[in-house]
Amino acid sequence: MVAMAGVVGTVVRSVGLSTAMRAAGVVTGMLPIPQPVLLVGPGSSARLGQAIAGFGHRNVLIVTDRGVAGLGLPGALVKALSAGGVRHVVFDDVSPDAPIPQIERGIAFYRERRCDAVVAFGGGSPMDAGKAIAHAVGNGKHPRKLVGYFRGLRPPEPLYAVPTTAGTGSEVTVAAVISDPDAERKLVIADTRLVPAMAALDAALMTGLPKHVTAATGMDALTHAIEAFLGQWATPQSDRMALACVGLVFAHLRRAVRNGRSLEAREQMALAAAYGGLAFTRANVGYVHAIAHQLGAKYHVPHGLANAIVLPHVLRFLAPAVTSRLAALALRAGVGSERERPAALAKKFIASIDVLNRDIGIPSCVEPLRAEDIPALAGAACWEADTSYPVPRYMSAATCEQMLRGLLPPGGRVSRRRLAPR
Repeated sequence: MVAMAGVVGTVVRSVGLSTAMRAAGVVTGMLPIPQPVLLVGPGSSARLGQAIAGFGHRNVLIVTDRGVAGLGLPGALVKALSAGGVRHVVFDDVSPDAPIPQIERGIAFYRERRCDAVVAFGGGSPMDAGKAIAHAVGNGKHPRKLVGYFRGLRPPEPLYAVPTTAGTGSEVTVAAVISDPDAERKLVIADTRLVPAMAALDAALMTGLPKHVTAATGMDALTHAIEAFLGQWATPQSDRMALACVGLVFAHLRRAVRNGRSLEAREQMALAAAYGGLAFTRANVGYVHAIAHQLGAKYHVPHGLANAIVLPHVLRFLAPAVTSRLAALALRAGVGSERERPAALAKKFIASIDVLNRDIGIPSCVEPLRAEDIPALAGAACWEADTSYPVPRYMSAATCEQMLRGLLPPGGRVSRRRLAPR
C-alpha cells in the first residue's frame, strides 16, 4: 500500500533497501484498509445523491472540472440532493494534475460556503483534488503539510466519489496525487481515511468520453493491476483484484474505445478500474508509475497515457525476475494456453500489450520528451521507485535512461555523445 512508502524511505539507510521493503510489506499486509460502498450501474450517481441526503448533510461541495460541469454530468446527483433537501455548490476550477493553487481555492470555497461534505466528481484530477480539499479542511492544515503518509491527525470531511473515467481507481484508494507547478513535481497525500465512504460507478456518465481518453484511462487501470501483481507486496486479496482487472480490460477495453455508447463495456471498464485501484492500494505500484510521474510533472503528459507508453518497456526489463507471474497474467488475459512454458507465455503477454496499445491508438513515443532532460528524469524515477515501491527487480539509472531514449519522438533522438557534457 502506498502509505507505507514513507516508512521505507526512513529506514532504508540503516537496514538496507531489500530488508526495508520486506519489513514494510509485512506491515502493509496487516494494515486495515477500508473499502467504499460501491453503487454500480446506470443511474447510480442519482442513488448516491439519495444516500448522501439520507446521511443528513446540509450543503455539499461538488469538486469537478469545467468540462464535466459544462456537460451537465452531475445533473442526476444534484437533482437527487435537491429532492432530499440538501443544498450544493460546485467548485469546477480543477485542471489536470490538481495543482496546489487550485486546491487552496477549493479549501477557501468550502469554508466560505459552509459546506459539510465533499463529492469528488470527474476524472483522476477532480477526485484527487476533492480528497485533498476534504483532508485539508478536516485537519485545518495547508495541503503541503499533509504531503506524505498519515500526516493528518483527524479524518477528512465526509467524502464521496463519482468517477467519470475508468482508470485511476481513486474512488477506492488511500491516496491523492496533487502537483506543485513551480517545482514541476507530483506530490502524494496518503492516509487510509482518504478512501471515500461511498462511490458511484455510473456507466451512463462515461458514454461520451473521447476515444483517446477511454484508451489512456483504461491502460492506467491495467497498469495498476499489473504492477500490483508483480510487486513484492502482493497478497492473495490484491492478486484476485489484479487478475480480475486484467481479465476485464482485455475483454472490454477495445470495445469501449470502438463503441463508446456501449453501457456494458463502460460498466465493465469502471469495475476494472475499481479492482485495479483495490489491488494497488494494497500492493503498490512500480517503475511504470515512477517514470510516468516524471513525464507528467515535467511535460504534463496525461498519467494514463504515460503509463500505457512506458508499460511494455518496463515489463521487458522485469521479465527475468517475474516470468511465472507474467505467465499467470497471460492466461487471465486470454493469451496462450497452460500447455506453454512460462517464458513463452510471459513474452506473449508483453507482446499482447504492444498490440492492445496499437489497437486503441496509444502512440509509441512521448512527444514532448527531450533528450537533454533524460538523465534528470531517469534519476528522479529510479529514486522514487527504489525508495518507495516494492519493485521485483532494481533498475539502474543508466538502464532507465536507455529506456527513455527509446521513447523519444523521431525528431528528438540525440546520440549519447552529443548529450555528453563538454
